[in-house]
Amino acid sequence: MATTTSLTTSYSGAGGKEYIAAALLSGSTIENGLITVKPNIKHKEILKKVSTDAILKDASCDFTPTSTVTLVERTIEPKELAVNLQLCKKDFRGDYEAIDMGMSAHDSLPPSFADFLIGHVAAKVSERIEQSIWNGATGTSGDFDGISTLIAADANLPAAQEVAGTTVTASNVIAQLGSIVDAIPSSLYGNEDTFVYVSQNIARAYVRALGGFGASGLGAAGSGDQGTQWYNGGGLSFDGVKIAIANGLGDNKAIAAQKSNLFFGTGILNDTNLVKVLDMSDLDGSDNVRVIMRMTGGVNYAIAEDIVTYGITNSAN
Repeated sequence: MATTTSLTTSYSGAGGKEYIAAALLSGSTIENGLITVKPNIKHKEILKKVSTDAILKDASCDFTPTSTVTLVERTIEPKELAVNLQLCKKDFRGDYEAIDMGMSAHDSLPPSFADFLIGHVAAKVSERIEQSIWNGATGTSGDFDGISTLIAADANLPAAQEVAGTTVTASNVIAQLGSIVDAIPSSLYGNEDTFVYVSQNIARAYVRALGGFGASGLGAAGSGDQGTQWYNGGGLSFDGVKIAIANGLGDNKAIAAQKSNLFFGTGILNDTNLVKVLDMSDLDGSDNVRVIMRMTGGVNYAIAEDIVTYGITNSAN
């Protein structure tokens, strides 16, 4: 299906040259290093999980093989994704930017619009990948299965680490975060790369609760005696565990895991922000301009037993 261009203008001469788009979700998971990136995957890569039982045994004079070592594989297979837009230069000849297209009949897109479009398309792709990392479903065009989707179907997730969720507010967020941290296995608690990944609404509720003036027991002065002005965008933690805001997680959802246990696989990471603009006039004589991106992306985790979920129903348990 061709790209639909809807251009609303009151152009009657010269005019403004600024383009504004709706705000987009930040691709914070990759940008802030909150997931382990595995580049250079052309088709698929195997994640090997090694598990052992109690390997330390009483010694004897003889060598007696003991314990068990089990190898289990999980696969990360990035999905091929693309952006294909086609614009007709004729649509812009009646706009404010017409003079910037050049006086020749063999003109080009207005430079300021082309620059804006490149940035906008790259940002839209970043937003979509962020959402897919956490909440995607490969059956949806432009998505790949996210961490939430995969763990919700994994029978290896211990039932004790599937925490029931609720609508999180400033009044109950302390208790809800506490239930997540309480479910973290002792082998993970205190590890440097252990995070509680939370949705935006949980993060907002926590920031507000720490500002005081509520029923959360923090007192009117809040954190640092600064009230609701205490937070300036820095790091958050709860009971010694770092909190990461995962913009792609749906409301009232959270996942506790080690960053080293969560993987984003791709061919070349730079593909996710490489936008090509092709003027087709020299190729097929048309007035069309094509905007193209091609990339691959997919996620997986290695060890389900080292993950805690909140508000994510596991259909396999």
